[in-house]
Formats: sequence, structure tokens, C-alpha cells
Amino acid sequence: MSRVAKNPIAIPAKVEVVISSSEISVSGPLGKLSQSLSADISVAREGEELLVKTSSQTQHARAMSGTTRALVANMVHGVSTGFTRKLSLIGVGYKANAQGSTLNLELGYSHPINHKMPEGVTVQTPTPTEVILTGANKQVVGQVAAQIRAYRAPEPYKGKGVRYSDEVVAIKETKKK
Repeated sequence: MSRVAKNPIAIPAKVEVVISSSEISVSGPLGKLSQSLSADISVAREGEELLVKTSSQTQHARAMSGTTRALVANMVHGVSTGFTRKLSLIGVGYKANAQGSTLNLELGYSHPINHKMPEGVTVQTPTPTEVILTGANKQVVGQVAAQIRAYRAPEPYKGKGVRYSDEVVAIKETKKK
């Protein structure tokens, strides 16, 4: 079994966990998430903790035990506290504006970009050059952040573009004559 899978998952007070033979559902103050389980993997509740166990010692089962444990831990964390991803817009005239579930971007193109947020992800723009994405599902929040970043990825000479707030862009030196 994976070393990651041996660690128990603590269940916070406001989180409800329902385990069936092929699926686990976690609900809390920020929403409800569910994940299907592999046939080799089982999740058991012992007191206020969840344990991931394997029924066989195949390489696939050992690998999936760590993956399943990480996914379930992300679900528990997501429905209790949620996940946040911050993006920064670097460049002259680059602006973002959140209107409901739509993010309006001006990234130097001849047209504005309207990005519709999926269910469960909220967007805020405290300043015109900062975008904050929040949600319960870590995978969806990360995917939306990657899609927004892909509209104008940071370029290596001036660093202009959409970048994660903790991202470091290595600036190249320009060509010398």
C-alpha cells in the first residue's frame, strides 16, 4: 500500500460522509461532492477518520490507494473550507471584470473575452488586474484557472499576460546587436 494512503483523513465537525460499495459522497457547508471508487479500493470510517484500504496487492491497487486517498482528502477539505486560486493580469490595458457567473477579460485582443464559470466556481475581481476563483472542487477550480491563463500566457521577454499570483516567470534577455 502507498505511504500516502496509510495516512488517515480527519473529518471536520460539519462534514457528512456517505460510503457505498462503489462511491463515496461528502457533503458540507460549501456543497456536495462524490467520487467513484475502484473495485480494488475500499474506504472505511473509523470514528472521526477515514481510512483507504486495498483488497489486493497488485501494482494498480497500490497506486490507486494513494490517488483515492488524495482525492477524498481534497473532497473533505473542499466542502469544509474550499479552494482558492488567484490570477494576476500583467500588461498595459489588461483588465478583468466579474459580472455574476461571467468573467469579462480585456487582454489586448481586438475583442473582449467572456468566460462563463462552471457550476460551483465563483469569481471575484477585487481590482481590475486581479482575479480570484473559489470553489469546493479542487480539480474544477484549477481547470478554470488554467483555461483563463491560456487566453494570454505570460511571455518570456516582458512577462506580460495572465499568470498565477505565485507564479515566477523567468524573463529572458533580449537579443543584442
